[in-house]
Amino acid sequence: MKDSTLDYLACILFRVLSAVLGALPVGLVFFAGRRLGDLICLSDAKHRAQVRSNIRQALASRFSPREIRLITREFYQGLGQSIMEVFLIPVIDKKYINKYVAIEGLENIYDGFKKGKGVILMVVHEGSWELSNIVSSLQGFPFSVIVRDQGLKRLNAILNTYRRQKGAKTIDREFQLQTVVKVLKNNEAIAMTIDQGGVNGTHVKFFGKDASMATGAMRLALKYDSALLPVFFSRIKGAQAKIIIDPALNLKNTGDLTSDLQVNLQESIKVFEDFIGREPKEYLWTYKIWKHGLERDILILWDGRPGHLRQAQAAAASLTDILKERNIMARVETAEVHPVNKEAYLKLLKLKPDFIISCGSSTARLNYLLSKENRAKSVVIMRPGQFSTGKFDLVIMPRHDHPPHRPNIAVTEGALNLIDEDYLKEQAMKLKEGLRGKGQGLSLGLLIGGDSKKFRLKTETVAEVIRQIKKAAEDSGADILISTSRRTPPEIEDLIKNEFKDHSACKLLIIANEKNIPEAVGGILGLSSVIVISPESISMVSEAASSGRRTVVFKEKGLSRKHTVFLEYLSANNYISLTESLGLADKISQAQAHKSQLKILNDREKIKEAMGRII
Repeated sequence: MKDSTLDYLACILFRVLSAVLGALPVGLVFFAGRRLGDLICLSDAKHRAQVRSNIRQALASRFSPREIRLITREFYQGLGQSIMEVFLIPVIDKKYINKYVAIEGLENIYDGFKKGKGVILMVVHEGSWELSNIVSSLQGFPFSVIVRDQGLKRLNAILNTYRRQKGAKTIDREFQLQTVVKVLKNNEAIAMTIDQGGVNGTHVKFFGKDASMATGAMRLALKYDSALLPVFFSRIKGAQAKIIIDPALNLKNTGDLTSDLQVNLQESIKVFEDFIGREPKEYLWTYKIWKHGLERDILILWDGRPGHLRQAQAAAASLTDILKERNIMARVETAEVHPVNKEAYLKLLKLKPDFIISCGSSTARLNYLLSKENRAKSVVIMRPGQFSTGKFDLVIMPRHDHPPHRPNIAVTEGALNLIDEDYLKEQAMKLKEGLRGKGQGLSLGLLIGGDSKKFRLKTETVAEVIRQIKKAAEDSGADILISTSRRTPPEIEDLIKNEFKDHSACKLLIIANEKNIPEAVGGILGLSSVIVISPESISMVSEAASSGRRTVVFKEKGLSRKHTVFLEYLSANNYISLTESLGLADKISQAQAHKSQLKILNDREKIKEAMGRII
């Protein structure tokens, strides 16, 4: 009853507006249409954002952000004018068309009829669809249009009546295929779209990104050898418009339907890309154009801190894995954004990310802004500073940051990392070539960090660690593999060099500030049976605890409360052994003898599950 009343009222409104607008000067009607478009643009924030994002995805290399905003407004003004044009259908006749619409390439349609196998006017969702149909209907050749049921039966019937009065034959979607085949066999013309292919479309590149395109028009043209003509609509000003009809495409028809559809659709889309590039305001940008594509772009925003980069890369790897499970290929790009200035921001606006990942509070604001501009999914690792966690699609926070309980927050045991057995084997293989002499098989890894804002690694602590490491190596006959970090103080670097440069058990000594090796940490983790590590780096401790190697962390005063809670939690849950430097040799001996229980820190599955919820 409610739908029936709405249908009845819609019919009355349509007839009244048609009568009123048909009596007004045409220029005034289209002026009102532009103002209607402005109103829709201002009030429809959701679709306006989608329009701007789509235009940027397609044309960011050609237009500046200011130009894209202008194109967005022109698009909505064109939409408003097209809506007004629907109400003018009753008064649009041959005289109106001759006065306001220029047709370029009409002879190409008649050339198409000469084949005797029907003509398909191939279009995309752009311009004034109803006016284009009327123009075609009034040219004197038999023309059919596929109509979509709008849900309001009376209103639908009125529109179809007007279409038929102008000379068009209407085809119900229910009987679409058999009727369309009949149209082509009778050597008549029909208009069909090739974009918006949905889940069953064929995948081609549309402005450089994989998109699903409709195959109906192409399948028919290949099967029945019908002429396939690209047609474009361009509004010049107000009622003044131009319809461009290209010559029939020379289709590749090898008999391999899948290949032929792919090749011909791609060539056809290139034709429309060229037109849309010249007249971007005409295309229907309001829908999710690349939603059904089989590619996704992931952008990592890097603040210059290596630990943050590794965490973001780990999140990107989990996202890549889950996309792969859904047969979607991911491309990952990293942009260093420290510091961020206007030039860097404008450069980032040229990118086309579907997902944006950042780690640390300093990049959270940029993630938020770019995600809104691109309608991209936003992933933030760690607490996003002053920003509310609710502003992001997914926030990944470690337990020691005391995360709130919200649906978009995934809680981890430690810092995200790339560590798994395949990664360790790969890194170990690369690092093995740099070992001094042949190793003995049993290796003891030592990873020394350094100072941070409020923490200082003391030389005397490291000196005691060195004594304990040497003792443990001597007792067990193990090799020693060492790497410092870029934060290691010079005096500690000198101490380590002096103690180990000529030590027979030391098979690897990397001073990061002198010669950093990318595979240092991963390689040492891969080659060692026991890892000794300084306590200040949550990232480095998490990597060691994720490696499946027995990890011993030596204590040092001055750690923040957050660091202390993190280490105590891992120790209490048997991910690591936490000890004073004086007791280090005994802890190493216990670890080598496998006397301590071992658990492997693994947040990857939890993050994959969380990523799956936002795709």
